[in-house]
Amino acid sequence: MVCRRTSQRELILQELQQNRQHMTADELYGLVRKKMPKISLATVYRNLEFLVESGVIGRLESRGRQMRFDYDPGVHDHVTCVKCHRVENVSLGKEKENYPSHDVADGYTITGYRIEFAGLCPRCQTEKQEKQGDETMGCGCACSCKKSELTDEQKQVLQAMANCVGACAAKDIAAATGLDAKVVSNRVTDLKKKGYVDSPERCRYGITEEGRAAIKN
Repeated sequence: MVCRRTSQRELILQELQQNRQHMTADELYGLVRKKMPKISLATVYRNLEFLVESGVIGRLESRGRQMRFDYDPGVHDHVTCVKCHRVENVSLGKEKENYPSHDVADGYTITGYRIEFAGLCPRCQTEKQEKQGDETMGCGCACSCKKSELTDEQKQVLQAMANCVGACAAKDIAAATGLDAKVVSNRVTDLKKKGYVDSPERCRYGITEEGRAAIKN
């Protein structure tokens, strides 16, 4: 088929090839519209279909996902990120004439096949590692990730709890330490997050074994 190039078609093809991404029609429409404001989404779809039928670009159709268009119409396969759905080309160097039709499907003449790999792209792997790092830093476990140095006020609160028989109220801690009741309440909240304080009774607090170990160090 002879592919007659119009200004709209040229711009759509140019954006797809320059970005070298497997883009959806909506994504391409967003880019093309910046340079050609009056173009419609229907026009982008129509021209993409024309370019596919002309063999200028490829089309990727994955079940349950939006159709994407390939800037490279040559023979190759793809790898798709299972998180962000980014698609990249993969070349396995296969030739169509090597397809064993009789071993695949009786009665069929195989003219081609496609392989789609799935995995996490480099960007999503980095984001996952960073997220895991953030979760580790705030995990609330007994490891070094939360063993930040205690402030003097936190140490005073823990020491008061250690000296108290059983669970004690915030006012008891305030009286023992000389700290303002509001300050005590804030420090107790911080220490609970670290796992150094628990609340066995309503509005009463006790020091945990971790808390005892913290003031000994």
